Amino acid sequence: MQIEFGGKVALVVGAAQGIGFAAASELRNSGAKVAVADINGAAAIAAADRLSGGEGETLGVQADISALDSVEAMIAEVTEKLGPPDIVVISAAVLDDKLFMESGPKDWERLINVCLYGPMNVLHSVLPGMTERGFGRIICMASDSARVGQARLSYYAAAKGGVIALVKSVAQEVGSSGVTLNVVSPGATDTELRQAREAQTKETIGEDRYAARVRKVLRMYPAGRIGQPQDHASMIAYLASDHASWVTGQVISVNGGFVMP
Repeated sequence: MQIEFGGKVALVVGAAQGIGFAAASELRNSGAKVAVADINGAAAIAAADRLSGGEGETLGVQADISALDSVEAMIAEVTEKLGPPDIVVISAAVLDDKLFMESGPKDWERLINVCLYGPMNVLHSVLPGMTERGFGRIICMASDSARVGQARLSYYAAAKGGVIALVKSVAQEVGSSGVTLNVVSPGATDTELRQAREAQTKETIGEDRYAARVRKVLRMYPAGRIGQPQDHASMIAYLASDHASWVTGQVISVNGGFVMP
């Protein structure tokens, strides 16, 4: 199946690294003009430079998606320099590793502001233009923790569950306008964020207990491995393409068989 984006404008939020960067690279390699957005503006610019290789139309943009005015400024800059976004991928996230009883309102607020209000801000900013033009592809990243629950990720799972409900609801509202919204729900993926968490865990519990933990995690995945960012990028590109024009309001787990809803 050949996927070509023919100069369409793709905005990938949270794309300085990890799944977001892999998605931006896949879209760029398939012919899209790509805007890389991240709260770390320098990292966004560096990622855009890596994508372009000195050629083609890419853009690095600083944006804090928890703030609506920052999101609106991001959309305005992308529209001015590349054109209005045809494809939007929302991959920005923060993560805590705490028992719920050890967390508090400041923890919840920080995470929900980014992981739930962030996508709401982006959708609210891009949908008017998409519906007016009669075309749009929006893909939000969630998590299988939102589908089945996960200890130590309670309020992260709650926020991502909100994203799933948001996408399904908005997909019903705008479906007749030519705009689709879908969710990609990853299992454990070898991103920079996960690598940092795993290194901290290994330091805390020691080599032997950590090795046993890794074996236990891998037994949960029928595919026998955890995911790579490219595993998700391929699904994102499909959902952004014309091949998926009749796919909307769906939650697609890319997880090596970890959850089979």
